[in-house]
Amino acid sequence: MKTKNFKYIYIALAMAALGSCSEDFVTIDPQGKFDTSTYFSNESECYAALIGTYDPIRKNTGGFENLVAMLNAGSDDFYAGGGGPTDGTGIQNFSTHSLSSILVPGSYWSDHYQGVSRANILIEKIPAATMDANKKTRFIAEAKTLRALYYFNLVRLFKNIPLILEPLNTGTIYSPEQATPAAVYAQIEKDLLEAIPGLPNTIDVATEGGRFNKGAAQALLGKVYLFEGKKPEAAAVLAQVNGTPGAANQYGNKLLAKFSDLWVVANKFNSESLIEVSHSSAGNSNWDFWGSGRDEGNSLNVMVGPRGYSKKGSNAPDLPAGWSFSVPTQKLYDFMKNDPRFAATILDVKALKTAGEADYIGGYQDTGYFLNKFLPRTADVRTGGGAAELNYKQDSYIIRLADTYLMEAEALGSGPRAQALLDAVRARVGLASVPVTLDAIKAERRMELAGEGHRFFDLVRWGDAAAALSDRGFNAGTDEIFPIPYTELNGTKLKQNPNYQ
Repeated sequence: MKTKNFKYIYIALAMAALGSCSEDFVTIDPQGKFDTSTYFSNESECYAALIGTYDPIRKNTGGFENLVAMLNAGSDDFYAGGGGPTDGTGIQNFSTHSLSSILVPGSYWSDHYQGVSRANILIEKIPAATMDANKKTRFIAEAKTLRALYYFNLVRLFKNIPLILEPLNTGTIYSPEQATPAAVYAQIEKDLLEAIPGLPNTIDVATEGGRFNKGAAQALLGKVYLFEGKKPEAAAVLAQVNGTPGAANQYGNKLLAKFSDLWVVANKFNSESLIEVSHSSAGNSNWDFWGSGRDEGNSLNVMVGPRGYSKKGSNAPDLPAGWSFSVPTQKLYDFMKNDPRFAATILDVKALKTAGEADYIGGYQDTGYFLNKFLPRTADVRTGGGAAELNYKQDSYIIRLADTYLMEAEALGSGPRAQALLDAVRARVGLASVPVTLDAIKAERRMELAGEGHRFFDLVRWGDAAAALSDRGFNAGTDEIFPIPYTELNGTKLKQNPNYQ
């Protein structure tokens, strides 16, 4: 699969139709903007609404409160960074595992529920639309896959969440109660299993780059199964995604020959991509609507750049200045320093400064190291409309093939296929085979996926978070999940997560 490269006119239409992000965790029908009883009448209207349903996946790397920067900060591999201990209260407090219902950014709840709401409306309305039956099937399959993705993020972030499967209105908005995590996971599985047959095997990137195919939904389902501890089911579905390790799979996906090519800005929707978030400078993102859901740029790019950076010598990269978030720790540096993926993952600006090649201003928790996977280059700076720092266009991966290789290897645990999957990831960067064990897979995931927002959830899933984050104030039994934002508890039937106030 390759994800999300839609026409911006349709994005504008969809956003106007479905409303921009709000503090509420649902979108109420109507809001004075359009009437859902008449809007979903034909294919063009349903297509615009479908794009609006895809839109919240930009939460991965869009806006200041993006998932990757937040989840990096809560792991053992990165500090929050930024300009000081109050620069982004939510991200700073997650880094020290001291979140509260007041300090947790509400958008991690509301943005995902907005996606759920849009999916619910679309699933309900498409059957009555005048359009080709096969397209109806495909649109509904995409909406169910998106709903599954949003719920997967929600249940991992908050655990105890309402399971809303129909559009709410002013009479029902305060009635939802929390479902059990098992019920949420069961619905995620159901959505994905129903969606997979209705999705195409492949898509034409030139015209549909961004829409889900079967491989995308299967990859997500395999990850869901793994998080549930259903290892046989995870291995079975991930095998359909992965095919023969190192070769092209049935959908045309294959590991890129060169690891660093994954981070080339122009290399969108490449063969390794399974679920990808598209960013663009064409939206002319600006400060007055940054983070509202209408901005199209990759915010993580400017966030991870060195403050006050200047190039002094020919051996230093030409970088624009940034805000110094997602600061790699010394622990990650030491763990990766002899790995072939190190240079593509971490840029040692401290060493460049010592050598007189570059200069920068150390930010909060500065180690001198920066997340090279997402460091923008001066050539990437937007020269058109909007704020230049908000209009970087590097895409980000939600799931890529190396991730599914390692997940299948973990699900299998041992044996020739698990060994071959691990070997393929290592061989891509010129590393020799090592015996496949859970510890070897854990180490490989840490090096392969560093800085992509996976580490915190991996630590929690493995039961390793308390040990790995002991120096960050992590409390086992509490800090595995976020507190529910205080604003979502007022006037509702929702109850706060255990040990939070």
